[in-house]
Amino acid sequence: MTTAPRKTSAKPARSRAREFAVQALYQHIVGQQDPASIDQFTRGLSGFHKADSVHYDALLHGCIRDAAELDQLILPLLDRKLEEISPIEHAIMWIGAYEFQHVADVPWRVVINECVELAKEFGGTDGHKYVNAVLNGLAPSLRGAEVEADRASGKAKS
Repeated sequence: MTTAPRKTSAKPARSRAREFAVQALYQHIVGQQDPASIDQFTRGLSGFHKADSVHYDALLHGCIRDAAELDQLILPLLDRKLEEISPIEHAIMWIGAYEFQHVADVPWRVVINECVELAKEFGGTDGHKYVNAVLNGLAPSLRGAEVEADRASGKAKS
């Protein structure tokens, strides 16, 4: 039995917020535009009204504010220079690292899954594998107790 791809209308509001945040962070990384003009543009996009605007705000402004710190967390897990990472995948890794740190009500495995889905939708051919590897490497340092609890109960891969 095959499952049809999830229709856009069925996506949860937080998933939509992440999608808009990826697009906005891409504009920031590539175009160096200021957060206020990016935010204004993004809020005008079709479908934004169905997104969790509070979560979007936290991701956009939090990732831009904490960009240097997020890069320092990601950098040791990369196999290449940060400048060689796709801007989309860079933005998605920011979102994952930010959510690990600041959105405790989203389980670590859900953060990774959401980011992998974003990379499949917006990133390059195998970008989702790279995002998955980096965030899986980051999870134990930012969500250690949660990762260990899952491993102890057999829910996480060793």
